[in-house]
Amino acid sequence: MQVGSDEIVIGIDSSTQSAKAVAVDVATGAVLGQGRATHTVSGGGARESDPREWWRALGEAVAGTGYAERAAAVSVGGQQHGLVTLDTSGEPVRPALLWNDVRSAPQAAALVAELGRDTWAQRAGSVPGASFTAAKWAWLRENEPEAAARTAAVRLPHDFLTERLTGTAATDRGDASGTGWWTPEGYDLELLARLGLDAGMLPTVVEAGKAAGEVLAGSGTGLRPGTLVASGTGDNMAAALGLGLAPGRPVLSLGTSGTVYAVTRGRPADPSGTVCGFADALDHWLPLACTLNCTLAVDRTAALLGLDRQAVEPGGTAVVLPYFDGERTPDLPYASGLIHGLRHDTTGGQLLQAAYDGAAYSLLAALEQVLDAGGEQIDPGTELLLIGGGAQGTAWQDTVRRLSGRPVRIPAAGELVALGAAAQAAALLTGERADEVARRWGTSDGRLLEPLQRDDAALERIADTLQRSGNLFDQPVI
Repeated sequence: MQVGSDEIVIGIDSSTQSAKAVAVDVATGAVLGQGRATHTVSGGGARESDPREWWRALGEAVAGTGYAERAAAVSVGGQQHGLVTLDTSGEPVRPALLWNDVRSAPQAAALVAELGRDTWAQRAGSVPGASFTAAKWAWLRENEPEAAARTAAVRLPHDFLTERLTGTAATDRGDASGTGWWTPEGYDLELLARLGLDAGMLPTVVEAGKAAGEVLAGSGTGLRPGTLVASGTGDNMAAALGLGLAPGRPVLSLGTSGTVYAVTRGRPADPSGTVCGFADALDHWLPLACTLNCTLAVDRTAALLGLDRQAVEPGGTAVVLPYFDGERTPDLPYASGLIHGLRHDTTGGQLLQAAYDGAAYSLLAALEQVLDAGGEQIDPGTELLLIGGGAQGTAWQDTVRRLSGRPVRIPAAGELVALGAAAQAAALLTGERADEVARRWGTSDGRLLEPLQRDDAALERIADTLQRSGNLFDQPVI
């Protein structure tokens, strides 16, 4: 391993609502500069963004670090699952369909019904839901056939940005594993034929630790032409790299979506669909459960109640299932928010706490399934790494400790997706594995919060309400 004393890399996180970039010293892991730029997401039933907005935001974020011209390598972590369709000139055919656009729920159900849950789990590693790229492509073919016919290339968000940087159509195994058409042996040609896709429309999967290419002249990003560009990966895979995760260490991420995952040595294949059997960005696996409704749903509840998001109160019998955007875990794409168990003495603060509980419940319920799916067994007292924007809030911290009964560690490092991308970029220069780079940087170090006694009564109330909700969640609200 050779680490230059003045080498700098830039890691990029192109997320649902913004692009963030960090300039990092390869030798020490010190964050030298940061940049951020927002982009727009459509409202209503659709969740779409113009990929050209991502590119603009990426350039602004990279420039904002103040180190664009000095970077020796760069990498992009991007929101998973999004469907980017390009024409023969490489321009978007239409706005990208994002991961949290659930209009493709009927197409996902049809794909599962046709091949069966066991077949999908064994071949693709996951049972596709509305979030998966395969379902979104099926939706496009059915609802906008002219747009599908004009599509010459299909990309994920991070693929699109990497290609804009390098001119090379490249992806990685981690992000590709969330499409529904990737297997450890490569793209599943039979599944692609069923979906009406040709493998030639897809990017090449770059081997971990290899470069996707070099920054083109005239990129407009401020990066020097010839700067190395790593393969990049999906946001969850990048966050796992950013933490330097070793197998079996569980993570709970609280952001726009909520996720719980762990790196595992075994390949997951969960036919129930609760656990997505993703690959990680290296040579292991990343079983993951994801909820659509997390911090934004709780913040919306606080706004409806006219309360600060931290103004929770203990007690009460209310249950809130904050499924404002449908739900992915549990698989309820047509669900809406539900409040049950109100009494005359129920307070607004208790309702807000119930919203926190409802948002955290599904993630914690899936934790053991995530570990089991990858063949990892851990002690009930093993600490949870808590990351994401919500991890800094006392109400979230206490909710996770109270419902899990586990100690919680809050890594001091921020912008973990961008930091993981930076570790990928650094690995190109040093020859290390990207997770080894992050461990050398000490990215998972942080404050440890002792466990609280597990609130079994609250867990039982939520489980009972969810079970009895029945057909309330089976159809869209009219």
